[in-house]
Amino acid sequence: MRGLARIVIAALLLLAAGAATAVEPFSASYEVYRGGRALGVATLQVVRNAQGHWRVDLDMDGKGLAGLAGIHAQQSTVFVEDGPVYRPLSQSTVRRVLFTRKQSTGIYDWQARKARWTGDVKQTRRAPVDLQPGDMSGLLINLAVVRDAQAGRTLDYRYVDTGRARPHRYVVGTEPEEVAVGELRYSALRVDRVQGGSEQTSIWVAEGVPTPIRMLQRENGEDTYDLRLIEYRGA
Repeated sequence: MRGLARIVIAALLLLAAGAATAVEPFSASYEVYRGGRALGVATLQVVRNAQGHWRVDLDMDGKGLAGLAGIHAQQSTVFVEDGPVYRPLSQSTVRRVLFTRKQSTGIYDWQARKARWTGDVKQTRRAPVDLQPGDMSGLLINLAVVRDAQAGRTLDYRYVDTGRARPHRYVVGTEPEEVAVGELRYSALRVDRVQGGSEQTSIWVAEGVPTPIRMLQRENGEDTYDLRLIEYRGA
C-alpha cells in the first residue's frame, strides 16, 4: 500500500506540474521606450488558431516621432505544446517603415529536421538550418523564460529564427526586485541573457503573471527597445 501511495502522490505531483506550465491564452499591452523616451505601444498575445495550434504575436506600433516615420513591426510564431517543450511550426515577421515593407516567413519542418526562411532575408540566411530538439523562435524563448524562471536558476535554450541558430543562456536573479507598472508594483525576478556579445537582454518575471513585466534589449550600450507592461488579460 505504501508503494501504491507513493505512485499516486508522484502522479498527482506530475499532473500539478503539467497544469502549472500549460499554455494559457492572454493579451498584454506595453508601452515602448528607447533611451527613456516613449515611442509607442506594443501588444503581446497568445491565442489558439483555427487549426488548434497556439500562436504568439508581438505587434509594435510607433507613435510620436516613430509614428511620424511610419514604423510598424509584427512578429508571429505558430507552435504546439509538446509536454515541457514549445515546438515552433512557422514564424513570420513584417516591418513597415514609411513606404517600405519587408516580410519574411519561416517553416520549421520537424520531419526533415530543417528550418528555412523566405522573403526579405539576407542571402547568407537563406540556407536551411538544422533543427535540434528544443529549438525555439525568439518569441517562444520569451514565453519559456516566464515559465521556467526560478531564483538563482540558469536557463539554456537554442534560438533558431530568421535563418540563424545560436545558444541563449539566461541567469535568473537570486532575489526579486520591485517593478512599478503604472500604479501597481510587482515583485519580479530579473532574468539576464549572458554571453550575448554586444546584445544585452533582460526580462522581469512575476509569479502568476503569464507575460513579462518588462523586456529590455540593449545593443552596444544603447537601448534598442524597452517594453513596460501596462495591463494584461488572461483566459
